[in-house]
Amino acid sequence: MIRIVVIDDEDSLRSALRRFLERLGFEVAEARDGTEGLKLLREGNAQVAITDIFMQGREGLETIRDIRREFPDLKIIAMSGGSAGPLDPLVLARELGANRVLSKPFDLATLGKVVAELLKPSPESNH
Repeated sequence: MIRIVVIDDEDSLRSALRRFLERLGFEVAEARDGTEGLKLLREGNAQVAITDIFMQGREGLETIRDIRREFPDLKIIAMSGGSAGPLDPLVLARELGANRVLSKPFDLATLGKVVAELLKPSPESNH
């Protein structure tokens, strides 16, 4: 079973994402910040991390950088609903290694499509 770690400090959103992804057949673990998320990822078997950018505790950009360093093949989806100044946090997330970015609010169908795309085998892996 494919395991996804959802990292967000907003309990209601994190829970909604977990329920949606579980209905699609994924095993989902939840984390309130990047520190918890990295701990869950280190427990193993995750293929995807979905992380918010702005969180209490360890925030998303730092978390993305650390995930990419420790888990180079893990798929990362970054999400954000705001900007912290002139720099777009989702652009920074991509530069740090996020495979995809989503602006909040987004619909769950979009998230489902993004996860499915990331989990498709790449043509290079067929050789």
